[in-house]
Amino acid sequence: MRVLVTRRWPVEVERALGERFDVVLNAGDRPLSQAELARAMGEFDVLCPTVSDKIDAAVIAGGHKVRLIANYGVGFDHIDLAAAKAASVAVTNTPGVLTDATADIALTLLLMAARRAGEGERELRDGRWSGWRPTHLIGSALMGKTLGLVGMGRIAIATARRAHHGFGMKISYYGRRECDPAVAAELKAEFFPELASLLGASDFVSLHVPGGAETANLIDAAALAAMKPGSYLINTARGGIVNHTALADALDRGHLAGAGLDVYPHEPQVPGVLLGLENVVLLPHLGSANAETRIAMGMKALANVEAFAAGEPLPDRVA
Repeated sequence: MRVLVTRRWPVEVERALGERFDVVLNAGDRPLSQAELARAMGEFDVLCPTVSDKIDAAVIAGGHKVRLIANYGVGFDHIDLAAAKAASVAVTNTPGVLTDATADIALTLLLMAARRAGEGERELRDGRWSGWRPTHLIGSALMGKTLGLVGMGRIAIATARRAHHGFGMKISYYGRRECDPAVAAELKAEFFPELASLLGASDFVSLHVPGGAETANLIDAAALAAMKPGSYLINTARGGIVNHTALADALDRGHLAGAGLDVYPHEPQVPGVLLGLENVVLLPHLGSANAETRIAMGMKALANVEAFAAGEPLPDRVA
C-alpha cells in the first residue's frame, strides 16, 4: 500500500511507517502545491497531510485512488469533510495526545502576555534596557484573577487545571453545555450560557473551540468590546476564530492590555496589523511542539493507517 507523507514527521514515525508500507516522504519539507496534492489523490492509497495542507474539494477530486486521509493533527478544518465523504474517502485525526502540550503553550502565552515578557526580551536584546526600576514593564498578577475559557474540552480543562491549581486563578467557562460536574467541582468552575457575559467577567480569555464556519470570527469587534477593559486574549485553537483587525484595534486603543497568539488564519502569514504592536505575543504555531507529543501524534496517525490496511475500524475516524 502506497502512502504519501506531505511534510517531515519525527524520524521515529517515518521509520515505523517505512517498515510497514511503501512510503514517499517529503525530504525537502516544502509545502506541496494544490496541484501536487490533487495528483497524489490518484497515485497513492493513503494521504497523510498536516494543518498546513489545504485538502479542499478540488484536491479530493484530483484522483480516485486515495481511500484514507490520515491527518497529522487533531484539527481538521483544513479538510473538506463533505467532499471526502462524497468521494468515499475516510478521514482520521490524532486526538488526545496533544492535550498537555497545547495547554502548556496556552499558559506560556498567558504568562508572557501578563508579565510583558515579549516586550522585555525585545528591549533587552535591542540594548534598550537601562536597568531595574520600580515602574518598569508593570504587568498583571494571576492569583485571584478570572480565567474565562471559550469551550470546555480536553485542552481547556487541562489549561484550567494548570491555572487554578498552579496559579490560584478562578475558572469560568462558556460552551454548548455544562462540563462534567466532577470537573466543575474540582475547578470551582462557573458556567456562563452566554459568551458576552463570560467575556465581560474574565480577566483572561482563552479560546478552545474548533475552527470552521461555525466559529469563524467568533471573537469579532463586538465580542472584543464585551471583554473587560484591561483584560487579555489567548488563542491556541484556530486563527480564523478571531478578527485580527478588530483585535489590533482593541490592543492599540488599550481596551485590551495584551494578547497571546499561537495560530493565524492563513499560516504562515501573520496578520500585518499585529506585527507593530508591543502588547501581543506571537508564537509560530508551537502548541504541540515537544518531541514526545509530535511522536505520539505520528504513531496515532500510523495506527489509523494500519487499521485501514487491515480492514479494521478506524480508531480516530472523523468522516
